[in-house]
Amino acid sequence: TSAAITLLGGSVAALVVWKWLGKKMIQKKMEEARRTRDEGLKKMAKAVQQFKEQVPHVQTDAILSLSLLGLAGRLQEGSLSPRTVLYTYIEKVSALEVNQETNCLRHFIPECEEQLQEIQQEEEKGLLYGIPVSIKDHISHKGHLSTCGLVQCLDTRMKEDSVLVKVLKRQGAIPFAMTNVSQSLFSYDCSNPVFGQTLNPFNHQKSPGGSSGGEGALIAAGGSILGIGSDIGGSIRLPSSFCGLCGLKPTAERLRWGWTSVWHICLPNVDICSHPTPVPCAVGPMARDVDSLALCMKALLSEEMFQLDPTVPPIPFNGEVYCSSTPLRVGYYDTDGYFPLPPCMRRVVKETRNALHAAGHQMVPFSPPRIPYVMTELFLKTFFADGGRAWLDVFTGDIIDPSLKPQVNSCKIPRLVKKLLALLLKPLEELFKDVAMISTCRSVREMWNHHHQIQVYRSEFISRWKELHLDVVLCPVLGPAFTTRYPGKLLTAISSTMLYNVLNFPAGVVPVSTVTEADEEELKLYQGCCDDPWDRMLKQAVSGAVGMPVAVQCVALPWQEELCLRFMKEVETLSHGK
Repeated sequence: TSAAITLLGGSVAALVVWKWLGKKMIQKKMEEARRTRDEGLKKMAKAVQQFKEQVPHVQTDAILSLSLLGLAGRLQEGSLSPRTVLYTYIEKVSALEVNQETNCLRHFIPECEEQLQEIQQEEEKGLLYGIPVSIKDHISHKGHLSTCGLVQCLDTRMKEDSVLVKVLKRQGAIPFAMTNVSQSLFSYDCSNPVFGQTLNPFNHQKSPGGSSGGEGALIAAGGSILGIGSDIGGSIRLPSSFCGLCGLKPTAERLRWGWTSVWHICLPNVDICSHPTPVPCAVGPMARDVDSLALCMKALLSEEMFQLDPTVPPIPFNGEVYCSSTPLRVGYYDTDGYFPLPPCMRRVVKETRNALHAAGHQMVPFSPPRIPYVMTELFLKTFFADGGRAWLDVFTGDIIDPSLKPQVNSCKIPRLVKKLLALLLKPLEELFKDVAMISTCRSVREMWNHHHQIQVYRSEFISRWKELHLDVVLCPVLGPAFTTRYPGKLLTAISSTMLYNVLNFPAGVVPVSTVTEADEEELKLYQGCCDDPWDRMLKQAVSGAVGMPVAVQCVALPWQEELCLRFMKEVETLSHGK
């Protein structure tokens, strides 16, 4: 008996030591990653200092104030040099007010200096010649990590540039910075245990949105003029809404970028992204204005893209559609009937609708069908068909970020317990069902049926769109910016953006106003759907946002990015006029 007790005690002690060593190893990896980032920032600052000694009189503010089109024009004509522009933006990023206050940068790309030399030797200037570009953490750049905010991705450097980065470089762009993301990319906050919480540059109590939150914060703070994000539930559009930017989620297959390969390299035993998904992830541009998005799309939708990846449909950017002034037939709604948004978000949809009507566009009421069904049975079921087991595997041997703990904990609840809880909380079944993620596929047949139901819904939605002879749709987007940590508690609030991932429609966000004192007063009366805990939590999340950006969402049918951008441009012009 004493031998058994001794053996048991030894086993427990060994387990404790093993766990302690594992935590120490994780901590060491994270510290090394942060040290590498900090060293990169020091190199960045040193390179800027050397440049300033060589070229002492640079009109920094004048360069930073230029729009992307204005900057591109100056670079093309030669009145500004790519070197001057690059180091002006590097200086802005390395300045205290951009990175140290917002923590938006994940890594400086020192190879930008090599790219600078290469483009200056090219005979032809690409459309993005000399433009510094920031890219989201997980978009592959040769020689750099693509971490997704996960410790287990800190050991593997990318062996080559993603197709998207290759095309950017061939068009003369200079990728110079990689930006922070939410852990595993599955959150619309922007926080991970490795690089920490990114903050909104307009209010440091607020989140910049996610998962492309590092991009949102960097561009909004003036540290980048063009960024590349990705979107599988709103990850381009939500940071754009929270940070007052323009952002476009294209039809997923319109651009190629290589997200799957990142997961394969970092997490070879996890199949979370290794097969085609019925709700695809899209990559797209984020910038200060719509013209910048259009220029970026024109540059990316080039022969270089089509040659590097023949699976991308060879559809060049249609400038004629983008520049058209034909009046549009616009469907509109200010609520999807599922998760009521704050008063200011509905206000700006109504104001934009009135402005569009006054400008000669035909406005048609539109109601998206069956949003509760789409959220629970189509969107969440796509990612949690196995009850979240594959997603939980991503965190094996990792520290879970506080912003993700609500979702992680709900995935860990046994299926039977979830069903019992749903039964007991019948009055809140729809909302509870989202958070607990009960919907699963218990067989291959169920999975195939799930894929079929998504196609059925897309057909239903398009039929309703066609019956009304719509060109585009105007609708709300989640906002204003949430206080940090709240996004993890309100996953269901993303219904406004999630819908267009399920449909795979191009959708963009345009800032049109700011939160007023009157909005804040009206928020005090907000009761949402039924004044339940979720409604009260949303109220807490968005309060204290006077002066923060407020945006609308613009949508077109698949493969009509140019029409979507043209509509966004119209909204932007009218909002500036107002």
